[in-house]
Amino acid sequence: MNRSKNTSFADRLSAAADAKKAQLERAARAKSAAESPAAVERRTAREAVRVTRDARIAERRATKLAAEARQAAALAAAQVAEAAAREAALKAEQEARDAEFAEQTAREAAAEAERQAARDARYAARKARKRKGR
Repeated sequence: MNRSKNTSFADRLSAAADAKKAQLERAARAKSAAESPAAVERRTAREAVRVTRDARIAERRATKLAAEARQAAALAAAQVAEAAAREAALKAEQEARDAEFAEQTAREAAAEAERQAARDARYAARKARKRKGR
């Protein structure tokens, strides 16, 4: 530590220049290593792997979306069929109620006609008794 305190300005300048020179040499070595055919080949291989991975991911996504679309279409078809069946059941039930109402109305009309015929017969009998009694 004492040594670093007693350095002259020229020593510090030369140390800084040496450090800068070493740094430039390291950068040049790194650049040449990055531009070497082996490094270019490794980058190309990594890029090919990335492209194939992205293609597989896209294919899986497309398959999943297609399956979801098929499932949604099947669900929609089932809902439409269920709604149609429900509608048909409601229509049949309404027709049955209408038929029952018409039948009941006909029975009531027939009963009313019977009551009126019976009443008319009583009136006619009463009139006949009055005529006989004269």
